[in-house]
Amino acid sequence: MRTERVRFPGAHGHQLAGRLELPSGATRVAVLMAHCFTCSKDLRAAGWISRHLVAEGIATLRFDFAGIGDSEGDFESTNFSTNLDDLAAAAAWLRQEGLPARILLGHSLGGAAVLAAAPKLPESRLVVTVAAPSTTSRFRAKLLERLPALQTGDTAEILLGGHRFRITSQLLDDLSEHRLEQAVTALDRELLVVHSPRDETVPFAEGERIFAAARPPKSFLCLPRADHLLLADPGDARQVAAWIAAWVTRRGEEKAPA
Repeated sequence: MRTERVRFPGAHGHQLAGRLELPSGATRVAVLMAHCFTCSKDLRAAGWISRHLVAEGIATLRFDFAGIGDSEGDFESTNFSTNLDDLAAAAAWLRQEGLPARILLGHSLGGAAVLAAAPKLPESRLVVTVAAPSTTSRFRAKLLERLPALQTGDTAEILLGGHRFRITSQLLDDLSEHRLEQAVTALDRELLVVHSPRDETVPFAEGERIFAAARPPKSFLCLPRADHLLLADPGDARQVAAWIAAWVTRRGEEKAPA
């Protein structure tokens, strides 16, 4: 496996930081990974999934959204829409590198992002959601539950993963504008929904709603003992990667033209 630290221009003038991981042999297909809310490309589970995919001959790009991790930008000014723009920028960069993002993989709110972004990325063939909410409105309600000060248009701070993040009401306004349910219903890509009945952050029913709303071809992978961040057992990450690798082999996507 070869790992390259990369930087590429985001959609709003910021340099975005990522890790491009490549197998030892030639590959012409890549997985573009979108991390969960306030997480980063360096979440251990993302690294586990990436390494298992690379072992199967599949390249991966995991990157930080603007304002997160090693990417430039101010988190307070970002929202779901800017995340979608950053995803498109990352896909464009992969395209230029001769590694089309045939597979989009998103974790939690990143899962919602890949569902919404897929129609604008024609090279994508498979969308994978891991512990994703079925609507942005439910995610918005969760934020309000934890940060009631946002109800009055104020700013608030949230402590996640040992880091403090400043949230403003513009994020809530932006989440209200997206209709993820319509995007799922209209999705014309093969879909894999991954969820755990033990997820205490995004309930299992959310994954079921995504699966029910989507049209075939679609699959549901239940991880019976996994936590929301997939950190409890590295075997869960291995299982996700194994399913994706089987899809690549079955579809012959490793030989797909750029």
